Amino acid sequence: MARKTTKVKDNGQEFLTTLRELGKEKGIDEEVLFEAIEAALISAYKRNFGSAQNVRVTLSRETGHYHVYAIKTVVEDPEDEVTEISLAQARTIKPDYEVGDVIEIEVTPANFGRIAAQTAKQVVVQRIREAERGIIYEEFMSREGDILTGLVQRVENHNVYIDLGKTEAVLTPAEQIPGETYNYNDRIKAYVVEVKKTNKGPQIVVSRTHPGLLKRLFELEVPEIHEGIVEIKSVAREPGNRSKIAVYSSEPSVDPVGSCVGHRGMRVQGIVEELGSEKIDIVKWNADPAKFIANALSPAKVVSVAINEAEKVSRVVVPDYQLSLAIGKEGQNARLAAKLTGWKIDIKSESQAADEVLDANMNEVEVTGEEAFTSEVES
Repeated sequence: MARKTTKVKDNGQEFLTTLRELGKEKGIDEEVLFEAIEAALISAYKRNFGSAQNVRVTLSRETGHYHVYAIKTVVEDPEDEVTEISLAQARTIKPDYEVGDVIEIEVTPANFGRIAAQTAKQVVVQRIREAERGIIYEEFMSREGDILTGLVQRVENHNVYIDLGKTEAVLTPAEQIPGETYNYNDRIKAYVVEVKKTNKGPQIVVSRTHPGLLKRLFELEVPEIHEGIVEIKSVAREPGNRSKIAVYSSEPSVDPVGSCVGHRGMRVQGIVEELGSEKIDIVKWNADPAKFIANALSPAKVVSVAINEAEKVSRVVVPDYQLSLAIGKEGQNARLAAKLTGWKIDIKSESQAADEVLDANMNEVEVTGEEAFTSEVES
């Protein structure tokens, strides 16, 4: 009867194979893992077998076996046996040792295997976790200033946590659109404000109120912006209520406002819905400050604009019946126009302007506003 033989698997080789496969799968250089394990084994040895010892641990890249070596200095008469060895004893190891030489003596404990295996496992898990966090951090760092889409995971202390698949983002109360509610599993878009590196992994701070969200939504929705035919010059937002966006095209045949509005308003309507019915004014940017200011006050009609270039101050005259529309509810239209243009705007009706003397530093010109679009006209 033939004798049955059992093949014993080399634990060291098995460990090496597993280590290399993990390194390859997680994108970690295997040498980084080897060095980390060696450093951890030194700490483990000192913790369990003598903290005062100066030791070196090697982990064979060929066999997976480890060895612990005590590092000692050769002296005539040792005062500290932990770190020193006598010349006579050293020469029993190697005859040509001299005083002052540093030698290594293997001190691998017989029962060090269990500790080594446990330590190696902890180090590998930790390094893999760190590497994964690093990869996620680098991936999302490149997304700062971009839009991410995720699912609402939970709401804690008014912070909304959004599941992005590999990690989660936090939408703080200050970055939430006023009056907007967030329910579990809601799909929402948010603007990446900042990606922070923390001990627990990357922290991704997102916003629903940032002007960049509106800008990126238009860039994604309007092909002409993506292709560079239409340019967004400036954005002003009062989140959840009203926004203004100034657009420009260097190509005379392209209508920048019409491109952003889309056929029957389909392009802008999708953005309005994404922002919780936030009203959006789309106006033409103009290099002439007077014309740009007149456009920015859309949907109001402007009669004339006087500007002081040095102080970036303007006086705008509108028909009497357009005054409330130009100013807007609680001054919102005028406030957004000022943010959009970067100019201080003083609005007067025709009858008010007739009773005032124009500042000598201002040059007044008649202005007719260019084509604009508003998703909803104020009454």
